[in-house]
Amino acid sequence: MDVSYISNAHPAYIESLYQDYKKDPTSIDGEWKRFFEGFDLAVSLYSSEGASVSPDELKVWSLIQAYRMRGHLISKTNPIRERKDRKANLELHHFGLSEKHLSQTFLAGKELGLTEPTLGNILARLKKIYCGSIGFEYGYISNTEKYNWLKTRIEKDGGEVHLPLEKKKRILTKLNESAVLEKFLHTKYIGQKRFSLEGGESTIPALDAIIQKAAELGVQEIIIGMAHRGRLNVLANIMGKTYKQIFSEFEGNLPADLTMGDGDVKYHLGYSSQIKTLNDKIVHLKLVPNPSHLEAVNPVVEGFARAKADIVYGSDIDLIFPLLIHGDASLAGQGVVYETIQMSQLEGYTTGGTLHFVINNQIGFTTDFDDARSSNYCTSVAAVIEAPVFHVNGDDVEAVVYAVELATEYRQHFNTDVFVDMVCYRKYGHNEGDEPRFTQPKLYSIIANHPSPREIYVKKLVEAGSIEAELAKKMDKEFWKMLQDRLNEVKQQPLPYEYQEPELAWKSLRRSRPEDFEKSPDTYISKEVMDKVLNGIITYPPDFKPLQKVKKLLDQQRTMIEEGVLDWALGELLAYGSILLEGKDIRMSGQDIRRGTFSHRHAIIRDEDTSAPYNRLAHLDPQQGKFRIYNSLLSEFGVLGFEFGYSMASPNTLTIWEAQFGDFANGAQTIIDQFIAPSESKWQRMSGLVLLLPHGYEGQGPEHSSGRLERFLQLSAEFNMIVANCTTPANFFHLLRRQLAWPFRKPLVVMTPKSLLRHPKCVSPKEEFLKGGFREILDDTYADARKVKKVLLCSGKIYYDLQELQERDKRKDIAIIRLEQLYPLNYKTLDAITDKYHKAKFIWVQEEPSNMGAWVYMLSCYRKVPLDVISRKNSASPATGYQKVHFEEQQRIIEQAFA
Repeated sequence: MDVSYISNAHPAYIESLYQDYKKDPTSIDGEWKRFFEGFDLAVSLYSSEGASVSPDELKVWSLIQAYRMRGHLISKTNPIRERKDRKANLELHHFGLSEKHLSQTFLAGKELGLTEPTLGNILARLKKIYCGSIGFEYGYISNTEKYNWLKTRIEKDGGEVHLPLEKKKRILTKLNESAVLEKFLHTKYIGQKRFSLEGGESTIPALDAIIQKAAELGVQEIIIGMAHRGRLNVLANIMGKTYKQIFSEFEGNLPADLTMGDGDVKYHLGYSSQIKTLNDKIVHLKLVPNPSHLEAVNPVVEGFARAKADIVYGSDIDLIFPLLIHGDASLAGQGVVYETIQMSQLEGYTTGGTLHFVINNQIGFTTDFDDARSSNYCTSVAAVIEAPVFHVNGDDVEAVVYAVELATEYRQHFNTDVFVDMVCYRKYGHNEGDEPRFTQPKLYSIIANHPSPREIYVKKLVEAGSIEAELAKKMDKEFWKMLQDRLNEVKQQPLPYEYQEPELAWKSLRRSRPEDFEKSPDTYISKEVMDKVLNGIITYPPDFKPLQKVKKLLDQQRTMIEEGVLDWALGELLAYGSILLEGKDIRMSGQDIRRGTFSHRHAIIRDEDTSAPYNRLAHLDPQQGKFRIYNSLLSEFGVLGFEFGYSMASPNTLTIWEAQFGDFANGAQTIIDQFIAPSESKWQRMSGLVLLLPHGYEGQGPEHSSGRLERFLQLSAEFNMIVANCTTPANFFHLLRRQLAWPFRKPLVVMTPKSLLRHPKCVSPKEEFLKGGFREILDDTYADARKVKKVLLCSGKIYYDLQELQERDKRKDIAIIRLEQLYPLNYKTLDAITDKYHKAKFIWVQEEPSNMGAWVYMLSCYRKVPLDVISRKNSASPATGYQKVHFEEQQRIIEQAFA
């Protein structure tokens, strides 16, 4: 709902519209219609008491609605400076009213629960509800049930927050814990980076309240994603990480067997714990590791939460609760926030709503918010999905707790996103060694003299009455004792933890060893399994009528199966089907993935008459695993992050993301660089995520040729992932099955084909699926080893172009060797091949320009024999945009290879 239409409209115009509405409700705009319906409802409810309806009633109703929609613009949410004038236009004259109306009684005021609804009382109530420490932004919600639920909850207490003494004690306890940690670290590690929470300490009682309320409403697990600020405080005071563990990380003396790699800075690390709430509910907490690309963790958290829902909680989204903690500058500035928001209500990506908690420091690094965004709020992206936002003053900790509890209830009730924007400040600079006065001298002179939320709350309790004052005094003593205990390193007990089934599955795996990559395990299947899968995927219900083109394709596949050969699509589907029959689940997503960008997969087919979908891999056996496949939104960053998060939840689900074209992975490079490539090294987290990147030079131009193979090879080290470029359906089949056959997990990046999907020679006989496993390097089967003078090393599609000329010209003196797996390179097999052709000259042949593809990688890592290269020339762009030039370049490469 556009919030400006009421207060910007002239009262006479509103009256005129109302008369039109009375004559014909359908004759006016829908938003105005809703406005007048609300007015009529209020009048009908209260006019029966005998009060008269004055001509000014509509004006007062307009005023009430305007406060509901725009009161947040003047609410007292900023603890350290005056609110910027956002032109709320809530003065009486905007509604055709004046001070002379203040003593008059208006029926509309009864809507607010007033027994004496004079305009003066109405105004006072509106200001108390909508202009106090919480600014409620929900007027744009078009769903009537959601809107009325919020309106009723917000207005029923008349702007008052009444908490029992026990809750006040809990709040002060969490504030004390928050302050103790910061004082402890500031004393022990002066000037060290810790991204202090000081100024935003109300975060800790807020998160505690979310957990308590969520558990009360049935939540069993909360997945948390957050940036740096306050992370150590959250780890200690929410997750239960001991001071000793945090102390060890500051000292950098963690045992090597715990780090399992290079590690990362302490304010990036993740953590898992299990806590008991005040109501004796057990809640699992997961804090997901996060790099300095702050909001990149958002889709990872969502994917992790969705996987836990699917795998652990029977897809019951009420039992799992994603909680994202944002900074204001990153929330407003980073596009992945928008991508994640757009995913939130889609079938393949919904997690039942996320609570977004913003630690709004009003500054990003050194940049003031006026330079950081164009929108009124850092949370304005919430309006995209009509998520309500509660802006709250971080110094009013009781209001903060009220806001987060309301938000938690909203999420559980409606299973949609909700935002809490806690406006606070940052006591120090971006980090503790930074000087904020360089850029914000005035602001930081105010902050220097501003009391902390804890000090403010203690004072409030003292002023509230003798009981609260006694509580504050007692807990102040406990605060200082707690601080001294920490400084004296009094031992803390770690929380007990019970591993969930998927976590036990992860624990049963081991880390990889160099010898694991010398020979792949056997991944063949039995003939019975093959027949069951192949028959299953070409069979559909008798009352199902596939599209004619799809029916033709299925008939062709049936013929191929009878002839004993499988093309790429059949080999791929056979891999999935055989995994499903082992009782393991598969999740796939990507743009147009159900049919495949190049119409080869057709995992889901549709009825020609009804458009009803039929999942070809969902009906193989009653006991099979689940095959989940979703067409994604047009996002790479967000979706790949989601799938990475999904892959972390369980090692026994094959998780796959397919790019529409390989170079679309460019848009997800942050996820690849920050999560996929270094995850095991930085965070000790394995992932078996598969990336399918269509790659090959076929004259489609620079945007649709290269999957940027060179980038993945550059990121490869310490056996962190697999980079492959297969040429046969059988080898691709074994490669996919190997993902779950290994006693460890590795991300897999595959340069998949485009034209080879229908190339007559890109087929494999059935026998190759019934024996052996993945072959990292394929030797030549045509050349005569005794006559070979030249060996062409290559990878991927170009093999078929080279093979065509080799066989056409009967070149037995040239061998073509295919590297099906580029990283880790199988040195043992490659050495055996170079020994076999020891008299030959070795040349690397690739389609890509010489500064791209695998050439530079091969040159740097394999030095047993001298290598020359045949390729396109160095280029700034991956490929030419002219098809004629492409064919000339391609022909030149092939002819040069055989010259």
